[in-house]
Amino acid sequence: MRSSLEVYDLARERSRVLWQIDDLIEAPNWHPEGWLLVNRGGRLVRVPLDGSDVSEIDTGFADACNNDHGFSSNGAFIYFSHHVGKLATLYRVPVTGGMPEQVVPDIPSYWHGASADGEIAYCARRGGRYEICVMQDREVQLTGRQYDEGHNDGPDYSADGQWIWFNSDRSGQAQIWRMRRDGSDQQRMVFSETVDWFPHPSPDGRHVLYLAYPEGTQFHPRDLDVQLRMLPQGGGESRKIMDMFGGQGTVNVPCWSPDGSAFAYVRYTATH
Repeated sequence: MRSSLEVYDLARERSRVLWQIDDLIEAPNWHPEGWLLVNRGGRLVRVPLDGSDVSEIDTGFADACNNDHGFSSNGAFIYFSHHVGKLATLYRVPVTGGMPEQVVPDIPSYWHGASADGEIAYCARRGGRYEICVMQDREVQLTGRQYDEGHNDGPDYSADGQWIWFNSDRSGQAQIWRMRRDGSDQQRMVFSETVDWFPHPSPDGRHVLYLAYPEGTQFHPRDLDVQLRMLPQGGGESRKIMDMFGGQGTVNVPCWSPDGSAFAYVRYTATH
C-alpha cells in the first residue's frame, strides 16, 4: 500500500503532497512549531512540512504505537496508545522523545484529544462497551452512564473548550455528536446517510472536519472510497471537501494547523 501524506489549504481549496512512501503511515497531527506526527510500523515519526529529514521519535519500549496519538495543547508532550497484545492503553513522552509514562491505567484506552487545561479525552472499553472518557486527576466516563448509547468514539475538543465532539452509532449508524465537557447536553449534529467518524473542530472555531464512509460500513475500516466533509462549528449543513481512497488512518486524530487554515490527512493507493 502506498501512503500519501498531504495538506489541504482551505483558502486555495487545494492539496499539496508532503511525503509518499510504499508503506503504511497514519493519522497526522500538526505540532504548534510546524511539523507533522504520524505512526509507521509501530513507531512515531516526525515529518517536517517540506517533507525532508523524516525521523523517528524515541518512544522507548513502546514499539506498537497505533494511530491514536497527538500533542498536549502546549506541544510539550506526545500522548499515544501503545498495544500490549491486541489491546492498548495511554502513555506520554516529551515531544523530543523519551521513556514512556503511563497516564491511563486501564486497558483498552485510545487517545483522541487534549484540552488547553490539561485534560485528555479518549475512547475506552468500560463495562463491555466503548465509551468516551476524560482524565485529569482521575478518569470520568461521559457516555453510557445512564442507558445504552451504542458505540462512542473519536472525542475532540472545540476551540473554545466548551464542547467535546465525538461520533456515536446510537441512532443506528455512526453520526457526529457533541456534548458539554461534563457529558451533559448531548446533541446530534449531523443527520446523514453516510457513516460518519472522527470529528475535528478547527482551532479558529469555524469548522468541524470529519470522515464519511459509505452507508452500511461497519466501524472505521481502511481501503474504501470515502469523503472528507466539513460543517460549521455552531451547527448547520455539511459540505464535501473531497472524495478519496482512505478510511482508517486518514484523519483519526486532531489534524488541523494551529491557525485553522489547513489540515493534514493521509490518502492511500491499494496494491495488488
